Amino acid sequence: MTENTINLKQLKLHYQQALPNQMVTAVVVLDHELTICYVNPAAEALLVKSLSKLYRRPIDQVFYNTPIKNERLRQLLTTGQEFSDSDVTIEFFDHQRITVEITASSVTFDQCPHILLEFKQIDQQKQISVEAFQQQQWESARDLIRGLAHEIKNPLGGLRGAAQLLDLELTQAQKEYTAMIIEQADRLTNLVDRLLGPNQLPVMKQQNIHVVIEKVFQLTQFDNPKNITLARDYDPSIPDLTFDQDKLQQTVINIIHNAIQVLDGDNTITLRTRAASNKTINGKRIKLCAQISIIDNGPGIPEHIQSTLFYPMVSGRPSGTGLGLSICQTIIHQHNGKLSCVSRPGYTEFTILLPFNSEKSQ
Repeated sequence: MTENTINLKQLKLHYQQALPNQMVTAVVVLDHELTICYVNPAAEALLVKSLSKLYRRPIDQVFYNTPIKNERLRQLLTTGQEFSDSDVTIEFFDHQRITVEITASSVTFDQCPHILLEFKQIDQQKQISVEAFQQQQWESARDLIRGLAHEIKNPLGGLRGAAQLLDLELTQAQKEYTAMIIEQADRLTNLVDRLLGPNQLPVMKQQNIHVVIEKVFQLTQFDNPKNITLARDYDPSIPDLTFDQDKLQQTVINIIHNAIQVLDGDNTITLRTRAASNKTINGKRIKLCAQISIIDNGPGIPEHIQSTLFYPMVSGRPSGTGLGLSICQTIIHQHNGKLSCVSRPGYTEFTILLPFNSEKSQ
C-alpha cells in the first residue's frame, strides 16, 4: 500500500468523523435496539439535551409524541428501505412542539446495522409562510369590511337626518317611532365606526413600555370580579420604545378582557416582557425588539378559528362581535409591530412584538 493511499484513507476518515459535527442538520444514530448511540451538536441543540444525557436512551423516551413509530424503524433495519417525511410535528415531554423534515436510512457501523435519522427543523420557514398568507388575508378582509362599512354609513346618515326632519312634523305620540329610528341608526353608526377601526393615527412618543403594562395590571386588579390570579414577569433591561401609550394600553386590556371572559378563579394571567432577538415582522428580519406576552392557563381558543382569529367579525364567543382583536391587530400594525397567538388547552399566549426605534419593519 502506497503512502498516498494511506494519506487518502486518513483524510477520508478525518472528514467522516468531523463533518457530522459541523452539519446544520441534526443527526441521530440509533443501534439495532433503537437506542441512541450518537447525536451531533445540531441534534443536541434541537433536542435541548447533551449526548451524555441522550446516550443509550430509547428513542421513544426522547419524544412524547411523534408519527415515527418503533415498528417503522424496525422495518427499516430489516428491509434497508429508507424513508423521508416532511412537515412532521414532534412533541416533547414538556409539550413543546417542533416541525421537522425527517430522513431515515440504514447504515452499518462495526459490522452492525444502525439507523441514521436526519432532522431539519422547518418551523421558521413554515411560520413565515403562514404569517405572510394570514397577513394578506387579514388585509383583504379588513379592506372588504371597511368598504362595506362606508357604503352602509352614508345611507344611515341620510336615514337619521330624515327621521329628525320627520320628527318635527309629528305629534308627541308619534315621535316615539322616530326616536326609535334615530336610536337604532346611532347604534348601527357606532357599529360601523368600530368596523372602520381606529380613526386616528397613533401619537408616538418614546417611553418605557412597563408604564403601560403596569397601568393595565393595576386596572385589571381593580376590576377582577372572578378573582383571577394576575402575575408579572418583567425584564427591566428593555430600553425605551416609541409608541402610542393609549392605543397600546387599549390593545393589552382588550386581550386580557377576552381571556377573563373564559377563565375562572383557578386560572392565572401572566404579563411578561422580554427583549427578543432575530424575529420576523411583516416579512422582515428584526435583530432586536420588545416582546409583550399575555399568557393564561385557561381552556384555550377553539382550533377552527385560530387561523382567522384576527379577522374582522370572527369570535369564539356567541355574544362576541369579532371586532376587538381585529382592532388590536390594526393598532399593532400601525406601530410596525406584530400580534400573534398560540393556543392549546391549558395554554394560550398572545405575543406583541415591537421593534426598537432603529429597526422598524417595512
